[in-house]
Amino acid sequence: MAVEVRGVVSRGKGQPVTVERVVVPDPGPGEAVVEVQACGVCRTDLHYRDGGISDDFPFLLGHEAAGTVSAVGAGVTGVVPGDFVILNWRAVCGICRACARGRPWYCFDTVNATQRMSLTDGTPLTPALGIGALAEKTLVAAGQCTKVDPEAPAAAAALLGCGVMAGIGAAINTAGVTQDDTVAVFGCGGVGSAAVAGARLAGARTIIAVDIDRRKIGAARRLGATHGVNAGVEDPVAGTLVLVGVPTPDMRMDMPMLDLFSRGGAVKPSWYGDCLPSRDFPMLIDLYKQRRLDLDRFVSETIPLELAEDALAAIGRGDVLRSVVVF
Repeated sequence: MAVEVRGVVSRGKGQPVTVERVVVPDPGPGEAVVEVQACGVCRTDLHYRDGGISDDFPFLLGHEAAGTVSAVGAGVTGVVPGDFVILNWRAVCGICRACARGRPWYCFDTVNATQRMSLTDGTPLTPALGIGALAEKTLVAAGQCTKVDPEAPAAAAALLGCGVMAGIGAAINTAGVTQDDTVAVFGCGGVGSAAVAGARLAGARTIIAVDIDRRKIGAARRLGATHGVNAGVEDPVAGTLVLVGVPTPDMRMDMPMLDLFSRGGAVKPSWYGDCLPSRDFPMLIDLYKQRRLDLDRFVSETIPLELAEDALAAIGRGDVLRSVVVF
């Protein structure tokens, strides 16, 4: 039967989020209900609240999460109740052109749950990135559940669901950083610092953290940056550009094409770190257990659900790498 849980809801553009009762239906075919153990508060949640993603309010926020599968629907074979999973918002379809070509990280038709969660008055909710995990339980497509080692702490594992994966994947999967490379990371919040960690894992010789906030440069240094540049004071080094952050619809980029042509270079988007969750999540958890990837360092604070609005404000101020709601 459907259950009622607490969840963080954004009702209107720029309005403070609220903790409300959310109805989670039984999983239908191909769906799973996950009992959330931890969920990071990501800048994308702030974009949802402020209307930068769409105007399909009300939103059920949260998408960077780990938890335990509590129920599955008909036809689900990849996970069973009791599995510890990280949620992902790029569950590949397996049949589109990209998937058929063996490049599922470029899937054109990723999968979400068919049913909608709702408020108790029946108002349907739009789950952030098809997940809606700032809630005690959430309904997702079973393909959005990636089983990993349950020995990993949920607060650390959850961050692979979005920000840390996006950054590490941008360095390793998209940019193809290799040994002895020199890498500059512009913007060293949660995702940028993860790109620093990814470049370090890949064996980059020089890793330059570029930001206008010395606190973030310091955090990046602790995660493996060899140099720091305060772009508010110094002229940062120019390099091959990989776009990691999701732009708003009105953002544009203007550049002198002659410079790109004459000096060489590339501009590449990195969609979720070009990751394949079934491949990358377990691997990164293994690196965490081997103490080669310090996921704990990304967790600035653990908080209860009721402080989600404060966590969004902290992101806006640049005070944290990640606030993580722990249930």
